Amino acid sequence: MTPAKIISFRKPAFSFLVCPDNLLLRQRLEVLTEQAAPPGAALDRHIHWGDEEPSNAFWDQLTLQGIFGKARVVITRQAQQWPAAVWKRISKALSRPLPLCLSLFCLEAPFDKGKPKIPAYIAKSACFAFADKQGWVWRQDGLNERGIKRHVESRASALGLLFQPDALEQFCTCLPPDGQAIENELQKLTLLSQAERARGADGAINAAMTALCASSAECDIFALLRHIESGNLPAVFRQASRQQESEALFFPLMSLLARDMRILWRLKTGENVPLFASDAAVKRSLATKIDFATLAACMSLIMDAEWQVKSGRCDVNQSLDFLMAELTRVFGETTSY
Repeated sequence: MTPAKIISFRKPAFSFLVCPDNLLLRQRLEVLTEQAAPPGAALDRHIHWGDEEPSNAFWDQLTLQGIFGKARVVITRQAQQWPAAVWKRISKALSRPLPLCLSLFCLEAPFDKGKPKIPAYIAKSACFAFADKQGWVWRQDGLNERGIKRHVESRASALGLLFQPDALEQFCTCLPPDGQAIENELQKLTLLSQAERARGADGAINAAMTALCASSAECDIFALLRHIESGNLPAVFRQASRQQESEALFFPLMSLLARDMRILWRLKTGENVPLFASDAAVKRSLATKIDFATLAACMSLIMDAEWQVKSGRCDVNQSLDFLMAELTRVFGETTSY
């Protein structure tokens, strides 16, 4: 690259956003886009996706100044999916950045042991290495169980919500570590608080309100599924313990697990599978690591667990515990390299 040409810019010529959480990523994109907008002027915004080959428009936006000199931001979501050849070309293009163009590349890969699991050819690319030295790389490993309370307090303050202490603890304990899921529950509490104020109350969030949240007091089955597929056995059993009735968890979990195995299989065969934005990066990353034989073994475990229960050979608790432990072990071995 040509550092001298880049250092002359007051603002970052380009940035990398490394985060697996869709909501946190979008919030950061909004901050950077607002900062890049010239005072009193409009800013063109262009979005591209890494699951598609870069278009001619993308290369033009990256390398050509607009006719009227209008400022623009070029955002690439799921950029970690582009191959090495594309990143070599991007590095070359970014060595001559445009004064009125900010390029934002979103690397939406999961973190492992505190480090993002992005392809080595991106981490070692000239543009990423240069951006890292300039402080143009934003890293956020998403939410974990320790960071949920801090995040909830921050968002509650922004939304004008006041929690009673016991309600805050209850709410945070039962939430999945997912920014969008937490935001949905906070919006629900906002409506409840507004309704209380309309009746003349102070609108503070109490335990009765948080008990109405979908994920409170019981196991969050989607969080349980994420823990299984990330190989985190302590979190699996901690989440499952919130469900008092094992049978109420067992059969819905069987259905979700079978669905996910089919999704991973289809992704491995190259199908364009529609996925929720919040977990698309994780599913695609997992599909690249797991092989067909392991997927078949997982499907066999799921079918056998259900058969053991329905045939009366095992009770629900025995079959559920064995299945969760075995699948978590298999996925843990898959994601450990």
